[in-house]
Amino acid sequence: MKCYTQDQYIGTDHLKPEPIPEGEDAAATVTVTLSEEEQEHLRKELEKVEEEIQTLSQVLAAKERHLAEIKRKLGVTPLAELKQNISKGLQDVAATNVYKKTSETLSQAGQKASAAISTVGSVITRKLEDVKNSPTFKSFEEKVENLKSKVGGTKQPGGDFGEVLTSAANASATEDLTEKELENQ
Repeated sequence: MKCYTQDQYIGTDHLKPEPIPEGEDAAATVTVTLSEEEQEHLRKELEKVEEEIQTLSQVLAAKERHLAEIKRKLGVTPLAELKQNISKGLQDVAATNVYKKTSETLSQAGQKASAAISTVGSVITRKLEDVKNSPTFKSFEEKVENLKSKVGGTKQPGGDFGEVLTSAANASATEDLTEKELENQ
């Protein structure tokens, strides 16, 4: 059996991951360059590493069980953990400069949109006032008033436009009924 000196052992990087061949490549890379002693040493090292991995897995499983027990005693449920993680994630996102700038930009855009909508509303209101005060609309309004007084009788002139249209529609419906009654007799 070959004994390695400390310098020889330290000089090799045992923690550096090496690619592990799979499939046909694994069969093609048979280790024939190692002596019996080196192979024996590597087998022992392999056993030792496998035992350490198994021990660490057992310790990790025990720690996970202990963690679950502590959480259960504290009343921490998976749903509560999820909520907490989401809340923490949202706080982390809100703390980023990108979020702050985006939020600021959207706020400014909202303010500008609100101002634009207000301006459009004011313009529409002014235009409707202009239409209402136009000679064409006043002439139409007078014609409707005249029609209303002819159809509706002695009602006071100057009712609102909706009342005028309603009464004109009612008068038209009354005339249609009267004509049908005359045809049936």
